[in-house]
Amino acid sequence: MAASNSYEVTSWADQWDNGPDPYPANYDPSKTSTKDKYTKKVGEGFGKTKSVASSGMKKVKTGAHVGFQWIKEKYHQTTGKQ
Repeated sequence: MAASNSYEVTSWADQWDNGPDPYPANYDPSKTSTKDKYTKKVGEGFGKTKSVASSGMKKVKTGAHVGFQWIKEKYHQTTGKQ
């Protein structure tokens, strides 16, 4: 098998295997794919993350409100304003 240039050189697999690759013996196309499985898990994770972020923001909002009220009280106590 003499080739005149590198484009005509074929690999061992190209020479002896001219058909498509077979499926594994335990292949079942009806099962969910790996992508579907992980997409579902990631979606569940985002739901949990959203609820944690929401409760965290509520805590920040409440803390900020309490902090500003404390500052306001201290200001009014020192200046004598109501």
